[in-house]
Amino acid sequence: MTLELLKGKIHRARLTACDLNYEGSLAIDPDYLDLANILPYERILVVNATNGNRLETYAIPGERGSGVFCLNGAAAHLGRVGDIVTIMCFGYFTPEEAATHAPKIIVLGEHNEVLVQRLGKKVIES
Repeated sequence: MTLELLKGKIHRARLTACDLNYEGSLAIDPDYLDLANILPYERILVVNATNGNRLETYAIPGERGSGVFCLNGAAAHLGRVGDIVTIMCFGYFTPEEAATHAPKIIVLGEHNEVLVQRLGKKVIES
């Protein structure tokens, strides 16, 4: 048996762009991907706290250091620049792995600055 658990999360990111003329996905600054343990092209769940929309897509790396969060393709209809979103990815773990697993979580501020980093019970505030 395997269990599906939260692997990484970017909480309260602000969308910086929406591009209908792209084949799909969410472009994310790789600095955030690294901090949240999300890989390029990994499946993600995006929850828009501003309008209540939820969508499933995949993460693509944007320009490093840009702070970008850009909804692409049809998903761009589900958000607007400035919307607050939470981005989550999940992984499959054996019960033994699940017993010690801790997701990597980052919480962002109003300008997509990292306010908090969490790994299990360990919290680093910026």
